[in-house]
Amino acid sequence: MSPDTIGMPDHLNIRVYYEDTDTGGVVYYANYLKFFERARTEWLRRLGVNQSELAAREQLIFVVKDVELHYRKPARLDDLLVVHSAIARLGPASIRFRQSVMRGGELLCEGVIQVCCVRAQDHRPAAFTRELRSILEKAKN
Repeated sequence: MSPDTIGMPDHLNIRVYYEDTDTGGVVYYANYLKFFERARTEWLRRLGVNQSELAAREQLIFVVKDVELHYRKPARLDDLLVVHSAIARLGPASIRFRQSVMRGGELLCEGVIQVCCVRAQDHRPAAFTRELRSILEKAKN
């Protein structure tokens, strides 16, 4: 892990494909969770946090504990979406993310997702390592 990329963009562009939509060509509601997951993962990767390496080296993994979503407007086939991610709160073993999906400056969906750090072997809560906490603290500011 390396905090060299602190300050990197907090967003991910996602194109809506046919597989993302229902029969009406509207993004299926559950797919917003996938969009948010991808955005968090890529945002962490840009910070130098590779989740596969974290699991292998430290035996720590991230799991979603809580989700709150608010749907505002539908996204449709071929739309180019921008998913924004930010840390709203950082606990000893959890991160509360604020995320939103935008299309051309228009808010489509917003949510708060709590992700917890757990030990891979038993899924019990585990505090962030000093290095990981430092990276996340810098990214929060």
